[in-house]
Amino acid sequence: MTQTTDRVLLHTDFPGLPLHASGKVRDVYALNGHLLFVATDRISAFDYVLATGIPQKGRVLTQLSLFWFDFLKSLVPNHLVTADVSKYPAALAKYKDPLEGRSMLVAKAEMVAVECVARGYLSGSGWKEYKQSGAVCGIKLPAGLKESDKLPEPIFTPATKAASGHDENISFADMVKRVGPELSETLRDLTIKIYKTAADYALTKGIIIADTKFEFGHTAEGLVLGDEVLTPDSSRFWPADKYKPGGAQESYDKQFVRDYLESIKWNKQPPAPALPEDVARKTSEKYIEAYRRLTGRELKG
Repeated sequence: MTQTTDRVLLHTDFPGLPLHASGKVRDVYALNGHLLFVATDRISAFDYVLATGIPQKGRVLTQLSLFWFDFLKSLVPNHLVTADVSKYPAALAKYKDPLEGRSMLVAKAEMVAVECVARGYLSGSGWKEYKQSGAVCGIKLPAGLKESDKLPEPIFTPATKAASGHDENISFADMVKRVGPELSETLRDLTIKIYKTAADYALTKGIIIADTKFEFGHTAEGLVLGDEVLTPDSSRFWPADKYKPGGAQESYDKQFVRDYLESIKWNKQPPAPALPEDVARKTSEKYIEAYRRLTGRELKG
């Protein structure tokens, strides 16, 4: 039914359920007008899925997204129907164990074909752009900023979604050309509002959310927040007590894996290498620690 190794789920297989899509991490099944999202323990780096999974990663992504959906529900509706497996359609009852804690039933949405990125700190591709032009996605920033510096105000830096390869940063003007001015302005304002609300909360838990990306879509009820939300896969989480601008930061995300791959001089071409057990374990610990800090809960499953 599923491929698992030491509590690592790499692939899903639910006979009788049509596979709607399979991404780098999630497998999505079509189900009576809804979609079933199942987060595996796959991890990608430099645009390739690695041969080694990260124990409990899919549970962290799902359960942390559920936490944020609830936390943010007064700001924005979301696509969640239920994550209570006992309330899933009867056809899924026999798959209860692999679905528990790592799946959610969601409403189908017509997704906006632009990633909505909020940056509160200068890092990653934003830092690379700034070094070249003094701007990020067409937004001019003050001179003399260092890597990982906090920005005067969070900025909205949209990106195009890529089926494969890197998402590409675009300007707000480019976004307007793609999805129209009204929706662009709505998503820009909503993205910054959600980011500020989440970042302020996270700081009280000792975590800096340096940047994050959101996905939005339209259902019959209107605009909704979808996919995953404020997870270590879609965000940069930094421990606040170790924050020191002027270079890269310690993190709760998969930077630990990227650093290992850089250290072995992988040429970033397939096949993607496997990870040593200690690297996979330490990455798992970082994901779980982020979940515990932010939610105050223990991971289920």
